[in-house]
Amino acid sequence: MFNLQPQDTLTEKEIECGMKLSIREGLATETMTVLTSGAFLTALSLLLGATNLQIGFIAALPAFSNISQLITIWLVKRFNNRRGISVLFSVMGRIPILVIGIIALFFPRDISIEFIILFLFFNFFFASMAGLTWNAWMKDLIPEKVMGTYFSRRSGYLQTLNVCLSLITALAIDYVKDNFAAFELDAYGFMFVAGGIIGLAGVLMLSRIPEPKSFLGNENVFRLFILPLKDNNFLRLLIFNSFWVFSLSIATPFFTVFLMNHMKYSISYIITLTIISQLCSIATIRSWGVFADRYSNKTILSICAPIYIICIGAWSFVGIYTEFASNFALLVGIYAFMGAATAGINLSLTNIGLKLAPRKEAIAYLSVKNSVTAVFSFMGPLIGGFLADYFANRHLNIRIEWTSPSLDKVFRILSLHQWNFLFIIGAVLALLSLEFLVRVKEVGEVEKNLVVKIMRSSIRNNLKDYFVVGNMLNWHNHLMAVIRKKKNEPIQDGVSKPT
Repeated sequence: MFNLQPQDTLTEKEIECGMKLSIREGLATETMTVLTSGAFLTALSLLLGATNLQIGFIAALPAFSNISQLITIWLVKRFNNRRGISVLFSVMGRIPILVIGIIALFFPRDISIEFIILFLFFNFFFASMAGLTWNAWMKDLIPEKVMGTYFSRRSGYLQTLNVCLSLITALAIDYVKDNFAAFELDAYGFMFVAGGIIGLAGVLMLSRIPEPKSFLGNENVFRLFILPLKDNNFLRLLIFNSFWVFSLSIATPFFTVFLMNHMKYSISYIITLTIISQLCSIATIRSWGVFADRYSNKTILSICAPIYIICIGAWSFVGIYTEFASNFALLVGIYAFMGAATAGINLSLTNIGLKLAPRKEAIAYLSVKNSVTAVFSFMGPLIGGFLADYFANRHLNIRIEWTSPSLDKVFRILSLHQWNFLFIIGAVLALLSLEFLVRVKEVGEVEKNLVVKIMRSSIRNNLKDYFVVGNMLNWHNHLMAVIRKKKNEPIQDGVSKPT
């Protein structure tokens, strides 16, 4: 039995050992995550006959489970043992994964999508509780001077494992599906059993990582939750973040469903697209960090968010070509830009949240932010699933027909069906959410007009930066000005000013 109590002091050897164990534990957890989530989980759900609403509910569970972090804060304040709490809830969160796999393998008649949803709820709920304590624990364990290098190296290992294992597993699933279709459910059952066992092995490594003792204040935990809501600037960030994740979660959980059901893509092609997105994210994350430090996180959001919105809207054009190569090329471009934009968005939202949170109340600020946005992240996929079912038998076609003695021609102006509606609604709402970003004030923020001048000054040396970066900073503001149609309002630096 390992001693899970925190230690007053740690030696350099203990810290070094803990850092190595954290990498190994991360690899085990990443293996479990690859085998039991993402496109593979969606494919299993569709195999069991899940509806769009149920797919949306499954996609909403991870976000909704963040509410459990409020309980975690109370437990940390009560027992001051982050390692014990993290280990306990990691075990409780990974056992449901193992149970799903066992039922799928040995009792296939008893498994159903409702069963999957129930056990996934416990998995995500307890995993969220363990995750918050792990973050605080690692922050105190890893020396600050090497923290950036260490986590970038750890993340690199995990991303490499994710890419390789995802592709190998996808090819194996497609092989089973094409040659032994009757054993497809068994294949997913084996994946969940393997994922659960490897995940529990990771908990064993986690229990051996030492924890430095933390010193907590005596503030009432419930009063801490109210503080962020009284901070007007943080509240504006909270409103933007909530509206943003709500808008995206209406459409994004159904990309895989669209590709599998409507486009009839195999899991291998879907995983390949996901890998392309991940590689683009890895390739650009460092550059976004440099730009964020040089200018501001808000500036990075003003670049990346519109790119992501364009990508969501571009999904409406997937499938308009009859050739597979043309559609797949379009998807490659969409996934590549989505990956690059996601890296900047996630980095900026995390950094700006940390900057606006006072040091002493940081855990309360971030927990409230995660919990509030979790509610909207939960509602988004549910509404998206409802809308997908609602528009299933509805179409909007706008066309111009020309008839003459020598020519009969029909020009298709607009054609929307089930999934097009969903993607366009998500993109429009995300576009509107950027209006709330303008009101957020970031410490050390660089004025947008100055940033634009700096970026555009590089046009002589890098024409691409001018078009891709400089113009992307302002397109959203120009578009919103057109939408408002307020002709009497002066426009300054691309932002509407009240008279």
